[in-house]
Amino acid sequence: MFKLTLPDEANYYREFCNHPKVLRVVALSGGYSRQVSNQKLAANNGVIASFSRALTEGLHVDMDDAAFTAMLDGSIETITAASTT
Repeated sequence: MFKLTLPDEANYYREFCNHPKVLRVVALSGGYSRQVSNQKLAANNGVIASFSRALTEGLHVDMDDAAFTAMLDGSIETITAASTT
C-alpha cells in the first residue's frame, strides 16, 4: 500500500496502481481544499482518498448536530465520488 500526496499530473501513479503487488494507492489531500483535492483525485484512476483535513473542512464546534451531520455527509459523498475513478 502506498500513501502519497495528490500529484499535479493526472494518472501519475498509474504504474503503482497496476502493479500486482500493490494493494491500494491512497492519496492525502495535501493541504488543498476539498474541491481541489477531489478534482485531483478524480483525475487519478485507481487512487482512493485518505483525506483528513479535507474531510473535516467546513465543520465547526458551534454547529448543531443536524448541520454537522449534513456537512460531514456531503463531504463523504464528494470524496467517495472522486475515489471511484
